[in-house]
Amino acid sequence: MADYHSLSDSIKEKINEDRKNHKENPYAFKDENVLRRNMEHDRPNLWRPVFVRDVEKILHVPYYNRYSDKTQVFSFYKNDDISRRALHVQLVARIARNLADVLNLNSGLAEAIALGHDIGHTPFGHAGERILNEIYFGRTGKRFNHNVQSVRVLDKIIKRNISLQTLDGILCHNGELEQKEYRPVALYSFEEFDKKVEECYIDENAVKHLVPCTLEGCVVRISDIIAYLGKDRQDAERLGILPKQAPFFKGKMGNTNPEIINNLIVNIIENSYGKDFLCMDDGYFSELGKAKKENYEMIYGNKELNKEYNDNIKPMFYDIYEKLLKDAKDMNKSSFLYRHHINYVNENNRYNRYGGPNYEEMTDPDQLVVDFIASMTDDYFVDIYKELFPEGKYKVKYMGYFSEHIVDI
Repeated sequence: MADYHSLSDSIKEKINEDRKNHKENPYAFKDENVLRRNMEHDRPNLWRPVFVRDVEKILHVPYYNRYSDKTQVFSFYKNDDISRRALHVQLVARIARNLADVLNLNSGLAEAIALGHDIGHTPFGHAGERILNEIYFGRTGKRFNHNVQSVRVLDKIIKRNISLQTLDGILCHNGELEQKEYRPVALYSFEEFDKKVEECYIDENAVKHLVPCTLEGCVVRISDIIAYLGKDRQDAERLGILPKQAPFFKGKMGNTNPEIINNLIVNIIENSYGKDFLCMDDGYFSELGKAKKENYEMIYGNKELNKEYNDNIKPMFYDIYEKLLKDAKDMNKSSFLYRHHINYVNENNRYNRYGGPNYEEMTDPDQLVVDFIASMTDDYFVDIYKELFPEGKYKVKYMGYFSEHIVDI
């Protein structure tokens, strides 16, 4: 039977009293302190405050549409009942706004970070990210990380003058690394931020040490974990990868999606309200680590799924990369890369007011290819492979709605 916790009476009374007295949270990020690369543009007004502008900019970036056909966890299923990355991003945004509202933080900032946090993610989820990193590092000695690419999309590729605070929260969102406490570290300039970004390309451990500069960024970081932990279990059960009564440990946090979401939110509010950091208690932190470990053992380590990634998706990545790299080096305007990627980016930057050279003029060949591949949806990736290699030997096999049907694509 599900077990849903509630806030203690003392915390509820404190929150209600503070709301009645219109008490502000001194640790919330204040709109007037926002920084943008171009401060002359995107000034707030009554109907479009500071971070509403960031939210709307992100929603209207063309790559936002591509969330809808990117893998969250399960790639090889034609099944609209399982999560794609679009739903994951919405769930993170919903949880982040909920936490930010109750903690009296800047919910607009939290929402903007959440909506943009995965916009640079590759096709085929974290498997695609690992493969693209392998190729990129082998060629250039630089690392590929989806959080860094998300910043690149919003700051360098599709130029929209997104705020420093939103970009930093996106960079530092790493939901793979849980912590008992989340304490923001101040960031004062784009110069500091740019150094953080560059370190991630060179040092493989840099990503593990990123810390958001705002409490709102910390909220998104824990919301990312809350959003996927139980939802991935729910999806795995629907696909028959897990039994309906999977043998997950059930402690105070619970082990089903609704329990995990409710109880983690309650515990974080209970332990964080009025403080300059986010925190959960020792018991919850221990159970969170145990739950993630169980997910890796029972879901993410699935041998059949990983075999498909290694046998088909990985060589397709390599083939596509090499073909597109030739286009990038030739820089022929009739090439596939130019027609389907460079023109696409330049067209979407045609009316930006922030200046700078054309995208291809400031981007090296390998980075052009990485940007293009990372932008692809799963189906787009498969179709590009077929377009570039009509006689190619690799095919992706999808499980249809009815389990006995395998669909070759």
